[in-house]
Amino acid sequence: MAYTYRCRDFPGMEACPASFTAESVDEVMKHVELHAEAAHGEDPKQWSESDREQVQKIIVAN
Repeated sequence: MAYTYRCRDFPGMEACPASFTAESVDEVMKHVELHAEAAHGEDPKQWSESDREQVQKIIVAN
């Protein structure tokens, strides 16, 4: 089963067209973290547990 994350589904990121699909939630999270750092200038190591939970809630099974 594949999983997908669309950046625009995260509050405040509605203008971002990025989306990622991979075979596991862990792989999608790696893509999301790289994207957040490269495209949005964020440091995923600084994300709160609440932020991580919110990202994971947005990841959907295809």
